[in-house]
Amino acid sequence: MRDKNVQIPLKYITLYGRLTVPKDAHGLVIFAHGSGSSRHSSRNWYVAEILHDQKIATLLIDLLTDKEEQIDLRTRHLRFDIPLLADRLVEIASWAKNEPITQHLKLGYFGSSTGGGAALIAAARKTVPISAVVSRGGRPDLAREYLSQVDAPTLLIVGEKDLTVLELNRDALSKLNKHSRLHIIPGATHLFEEPGTLKLAAHEAMKWFKLYLG
Repeated sequence: MRDKNVQIPLKYITLYGRLTVPKDAHGLVIFAHGSGSSRHSSRNWYVAEILHDQKIATLLIDLLTDKEEQIDLRTRHLRFDIPLLADRLVEIASWAKNEPITQHLKLGYFGSSTGGGAALIAAARKTVPISAVVSRGGRPDLAREYLSQVDAPTLLIVGEKDLTVLELNRDALSKLNKHSRLHIIPGATHLFEEPGTLKLAAHEAMKWFKLYLG
C-alpha cells in the first residue's frame, strides 16, 4: 500500500491531502468534508480504512488553504461557497486523472455535510467522469439546481434522527437519476456518534463504491 502526503497545485493555490493507494486498487474516492472538519477527521479516516480493505484508494484533502481557513474563522463565507468548493473538487479529480498511480482508477466522491453538496455539483460538471457519489449526512439541497445533471449513481446516507437533513435528502432523491438511493441509518443523528452507526454508514458507502468502482 502506498500512503503519502500530496500537494495539489490548482490555478492560484496549493491544497494538501493524504493519498492512500492499496495494492491492485480499482478505484479512487475523493473525500469532501463538511465545514469545520479537515483531512485529519477521524470519522473520514475510519471510512477510508474500510475502503482500503476493499482495494479502493482514497484522497482525503482540505478544500481550503490554511490561510483561507483562518480568514474564514471570521467571515465564514468560503466554507459555505459550495460552487467554489465544487470547482476545486473538479480540479482535484483532474489532477488524479493525470497522476501516474491514480490515472487508471475510476473516480468517486464521498461528501459529508456541506461537502455532500459540493460533491454533487462537482459530479454534475462532467469535466471529469465520476462513477459514483456517496453523501453522508450531506446537504444535497445546496446543489438543488444541479441534481438533475448528476449522471453518477448516488447514495444518500442519513441518520434516522437527523430529521431536517433527512427531509432534504428525500426531496433531493426525487431529483436524482434512477440509479440513486437513500439509506437511513437507524438511531443515528447528524454526526453518526451513536454506537455502531458510523460503522453501518461506512459499510454502506463501501458497498456502493465497490459496486460502481469495481
